Order: sequence, then C-alpha cells, then structure tokens
Amino acid sequence: MYKRALLSVFLFSTCVVDAAEQAPAKITLHHNDIARAATAAEISLLDISVLPNGDGLPSGRGTAREGQAIYVQHCAACHGMKGEGIAEYPALVGGRGSLASAKPVLTVGSYWPYTTTIFDYIRRAMPYERPGSLRPNEVYALTAWLLNANAIIDDDKVIDQATLPQIRMPNRDGFIADPRPDVGRKEAASSTVR
Repeated sequence: MYKRALLSVFLFSTCVVDAAEQAPAKITLHHNDIARAATAAEISLLDISVLPNGDGLPSGRGTAREGQAIYVQHCAACHGMKGEGIAEYPALVGGRGSLASAKPVLTVGSYWPYTTTIFDYIRRAMPYERPGSLRPNEVYALTAWLLNANAIIDDDKVIDQATLPQIRMPNRDGFIADPRPDVGRKEAASSTVR
C-alpha cells in the first residue's frame, strides 16, 4: 500500500511538472501573493537584447588595455591567458582562415559575424560562475580585449554603443541570410546593419 501511494505521488508530481513545462511562458509579478501580468515598462527592464546594428547596447565604454586585467580576473582560468582555451573551455582567439579546413577553429575572430553578439553574449552568460555580474564598462572592455587579441582593433581603440557596431568582423559575410519570410520582414524593419 505504501509503495502504491508513493508511486501515485511521484506520477502526479511528474504530470504537474510536465504540464508546467508545456505551458506557455508568461512573466508575472507577485505582490502580497497576488499575481499580475507584467507591464510593458517592467518587461523592457528585462529586455537586454542587443541587435547586430547596435540597438539595445547600453551606455558605457572600454578599451582592450582596460579589458586585459578584467580578462585575467574573470576569464583566463577557463579560456587561458591568451584566449587559447583550456580543456573543455573553447578558444576565443585564433583560427582565422580555418573555417574551410578539415578542422575549423571557431573563435570570436574566425567565426562570429558581429561585434555586438560578442558584447551580448558576455553580458548575458559570463563569467561562467557569475553570469550577468559584469558592469557595462567591463563588458565593453572585455569585448575590446577579445577584438584586439584577434587583431581586429588596436589596443587603444575606445568602443562604446556608437563605435562597436561599426567594427566589421572577418567572417561577416560567411553566413547566409535566413530564407524564412517572417525573419526577412523583421530584419527589414530594424535599422540597417553597418
């Protein structure tokens, strides 16, 4: 009897979890145990998306020189002192010209098409043990360090929300456009990528 009751509880909880995972996502705010839909203004505070043309970049600035110390403190333990990668953590530097080879090396300098994607990824997902903890100036500086380490910018170039989208990545033309009609409309609606 005990085993049957335990099995019933397990199956019920599994069904509840499965049903919750299949429900559409909805942001709700809780105050005094009463849930309400989030307002557009509240959602905009959580919308940190950065587009290839720079829309969504925050205020701030950084240089590769500033980024070097931040890189050593927050990134080198996983990605190596020069961005070469360590064990299962990928290389961030090098690989240019390797994409057409039998062993392509996918790095920031060889593969990524937009500088704004680098910024966006660092801000959302790094450092590994504390994602999202870096301030905008630190993210700009780390982005500058990575671009400099991949010989894309000089170490004293200041990058900010105006200059970052203007930097052309080596593999910018290495991707094909998404043929889905709804994607094309969205891209046309956003401002032109430089």
